Amino acid sequence: MKSGHFSLHIETLLTAVGIFMALSELWKQYVLTFCVNGGTYDWWYFPFQLCSIPMYLLILLPFFRRSHIQRVFYTFLMDFSLLGGIFVFLDTTGMHYPLPALTIHSYLWHIALIVIGLVCGLSGIADYTWRGFRMSALLFGILCLLAEILNLSIGRIADINMFYISPYYEMSQAVISDMTRRFGNPVRIVFYLLAILAGALLLHWIWQKRFLFSHGKRRF
Repeated sequence: MKSGHFSLHIETLLTAVGIFMALSELWKQYVLTFCVNGGTYDWWYFPFQLCSIPMYLLILLPFFRRSHIQRVFYTFLMDFSLLGGIFVFLDTTGMHYPLPALTIHSYLWHIALIVIGLVCGLSGIADYTWRGFRMSALLFGILCLLAEILNLSIGRIADINMFYISPYYEMSQAVISDMTRRFGNPVRIVFYLLAILAGALLLHWIWQKRFLFSHGKRRF
């Protein structure tokens, strides 16, 4: 199978996964609003966390076919989304809901993130160069900016903490929160974002070494 056809098959598969994730997210939002909160929308569960981003990127894949942006998406998924899928299991308290069906959905969602990241990393469709990481890190920065805009605007009238970087709430992420307890909240948020970048960088380095080894190359 030619690489172009293989990439198209991967794109089709991942886009289908993205559509399924979107439909399941709509179900989740409906259940949270009408079955849990009595018809009142809870902005705390608005789908714009780091672990929600893959849903949007996968749906957008066909619109950037054969473009560098699509490879940036794949690289982000194999680095940042895989990281988020793995590390959420260090503290699963945020994955539990009043209804068992929502809890199961949360666990399956994050397992899916791990599988998606592995598919992007193992299939050779991502950009394993350092430029590839810089571009995915830039995408992460843009998403953080959008998340903070949501936090600052909607946060004045409702509870919302996208990417867990709202200045209105103390950092509560496991490990990071304990390590930075002595610092003020702004410093803790910066430390948290840097930790995500460092983790994604480490994953990218591992993927890069694996890619180079499998292709018998010494450098890009």
